[in-house]
Amino acid sequence: MTEDSRAICFVVMGFGKKTDFESGRTIDLDATYEAIIEPAASKHNLRCIRADEIMHSGIIDTPMYEMLLQSDLVIADISTGNINAVYELGVRHALRPNCTIIMKERKGRLYFDLNHVNTFEYDHLGEDIGAREARRATRDLGVLIKEVMASGKTDSPVYTYLPRLMQPKLSEEEFSDLVDETEAAQERLSELMRKGEAAMKASNPEVAVNAFKAATHLKGPDPFIIQQLALATYKAKKPSPLAALIAGLQIINQLSPDMSNDPETLGITGAIYKRLWHLTSDRPQLDAAIRYYGRGFEVRRDYYNGENLALCYEFRQGLQTDPEEALYDRLSARKVRTALLETLSLLIETPSFDERADRRWVLATLANCAYALGKPQEGEQFEKRFLAEQPANWEIETYQESKTHVLSVSLPDAPDQP
Repeated sequence: MTEDSRAICFVVMGFGKKTDFESGRTIDLDATYEAIIEPAASKHNLRCIRADEIMHSGIIDTPMYEMLLQSDLVIADISTGNINAVYELGVRHALRPNCTIIMKERKGRLYFDLNHVNTFEYDHLGEDIGAREARRATRDLGVLIKEVMASGKTDSPVYTYLPRLMQPKLSEEEFSDLVDETEAAQERLSELMRKGEAAMKASNPEVAVNAFKAATHLKGPDPFIIQQLALATYKAKKPSPLAALIAGLQIINQLSPDMSNDPETLGITGAIYKRLWHLTSDRPQLDAAIRYYGRGFEVRRDYYNGENLALCYEFRQGLQTDPEEALYDRLSARKVRTALLETLSLLIETPSFDERADRRWVLATLANCAYALGKPQEGEQFEKRFLAEQPANWEIETYQESKTHVLSVSLPDAPDQP
């Protein structure tokens, strides 16, 4: 095996999709790494290693400290207020006087006393990064990398305010082996996640379950992988639909949904309870689905949770024996759908909408909201745009299930529109 003599760029950041609870937005940190950081570093012949890949069960141990000390460059993405990333950034600042870059998603706030430190910013569109922004950010980050590594200028607040402090030194012995092992683990984890996501897109959740299980064994109990494993597990319907739902619920319960404000965790939990109600006709399951979807919608007006919240209100409306309770559920569903239609109609008119990775789901939600509110022509237009995105079979089935229900529900106070 040929020795890789490239300088090391150690990337400190989270993994998968994380919610920034200050702004209420979900950020895909893998997209940040793959579309911005790794290309920018590679262009300058740097060997990229993600800090996240050498952490086991959240324990920061000797290899992490070695990487923070020995790496030629550290890039720390502190988006979503990731406490591990902020801590590791502090360790780097204590160990090395220079060659550290801080970055974050533009709408996220800075934490602790980092407001006085120069920070590279980029923009997300929904959960993803638009192609135009990815090109801009990659180019500008590349320029910054070149400047930082060439100047040798002190960028650590520790060494700025304690100029006589001496940087610690360690032998290079075994460091190259650590880098090789870390890079191999990173590539294996990325391969498993790509395999799982591709299987879900191809409507093959059984394959996805195996990939996400293997990723969990490699990475440890990461919230994003647990969410994807729970989703794939109940979608697989093995050994039976009911058993798969119970297994999915056991998996997502690792994230304590009763105390969570993560819209993804709440949405998956709500989906499981909604399907349990469909199978068992047990009213408490439907009430639980409304509770989880409701909180997921309230957290940041998440359209997935909102659409399903409206559906569940309408389901419960048909079960109510008290006319006032039935009216409450019907009007609650209408209120949620009206809010979604107004908000998402503005969103699809923005110049960056076509670059959003979730645009098919936005269009599906708009279609069902329009149908539910008595606007069939608008619904048909949104539906055509949704299908034009070539969604996976399971995505079409999910949409059709919602549409079938919507068309069966009578909303007499929602007049048809020409």
